[in-house]
Amino acid sequence: MPAILNAAPITAHAVTKGPQHHFFGYYDKFPWDASGRWMLGMESSFMDRPPTENDILTIGLIDTACDNQWTPLAQSHSWNWQQGAMAQWLGDGTSGDIIFNDRVEGRLVARILNVHTKAERMLDTPIYAVNRAGTHAVSINFARLHSQRPGYGYPGVPDPWKDVAEPEEDGVFSLDLATGEKKLILSTAQAANYLRKPEFDGKIHRFNHAQFSHHNGRFACLHRYKTPDEEVGSTRLLTLNLDGSDLCCLSDHTLVSHYDWKDDRSVLAWARREGRGDHYYLFHDRSDRVDVIGEKVFRSDGHCSFSPDGKWVLTDTYPDSTNHRTLLLFHLESGELIELGRFFTPPVTWQIRQIRCDLHPRWSRDGEKVCIDSIHEGSRQIYVLDVKSIVKNTR
Repeated sequence: MPAILNAAPITAHAVTKGPQHHFFGYYDKFPWDASGRWMLGMESSFMDRPPTENDILTIGLIDTACDNQWTPLAQSHSWNWQQGAMAQWLGDGTSGDIIFNDRVEGRLVARILNVHTKAERMLDTPIYAVNRAGTHAVSINFARLHSQRPGYGYPGVPDPWKDVAEPEEDGVFSLDLATGEKKLILSTAQAANYLRKPEFDGKIHRFNHAQFSHHNGRFACLHRYKTPDEEVGSTRLLTLNLDGSDLCCLSDHTLVSHYDWKDDRSVLAWARREGRGDHYYLFHDRSDRVDVIGEKVFRSDGHCSFSPDGKWVLTDTYPDSTNHRTLLLFHLESGELIELGRFFTPPVTWQIRQIRCDLHPRWSRDGEKVCIDSIHEGSRQIYVLDVKSIVKNTR
């Protein structure tokens, strides 16, 4: 648990309610559209087990200008508790288009739906990350992810390369959202042979956690490799262009976890560096420069993201000895760490860890609000905290 330099508890207001359970998913997306009125969310009838291939997730809208009214929009057959169905706005949401993953006739797809007109079209490839312009995406093998890291992939589809440790025809794909054109830009075999180490041999290789930089089309992804007995395995942080060129390894010291692009040139990640230990590091893309961030206050991994103005880092912690998760704001210039709140979570055994409810804190587009998923009131719901008084304070 970090040493808290300043505590400023902010009330967390629920914007969804039971009896159904609601969440948004991962920490690297904006739930709000450009207007700030509409929030995306996902709804399930249960929260006490992993979803099966037969369980349906409802994707809907929260109208924050009308008593947080919930309006269902669509359903998905491909989802998990960590990231939902990857539902997100295309661009800044001005167009009203959203994109999410689904399973149709035994294959994984992505669906683009306009929340106002209900116009819809389907792409033959599921998406993992979408660029900020809403024009291109990258995709990975969700079936392989499901078998190798339960809780992050989708059940109900087989992995054609299940018994292949380093497949040449599988990996990271680019996807043109206008045309649906799909290209393999980094195969699993290519990644395994890039700056190859002896410990890669005999391991099962996969990708996870792709994210675009802000504007230039470059993106990052995690290259992971493990034995069948390991849960996560070892991790490298890679960056590359959307056409697969200019591949770069930012960190390969066995551990890289959650990360976020600060801009088009640098990536903040919880990682391990030999001789330095586990910290938040700011990696400078296509260079050897690495800076430690918050070395004296951060002691554990969390789901980190930069405020829209780049001045703050929002993150959280995993449960402490009292089963509370802590929501944190870190001011980059002053080094001040602010506790926004602590949220109880029931203990979860290792066997069912994939159903856990991480806070996964997310920013509003204006940087004045924070959104989390939490079960501290007994059901899984979406909460919003107003942090304007903190982030707009002159520092």
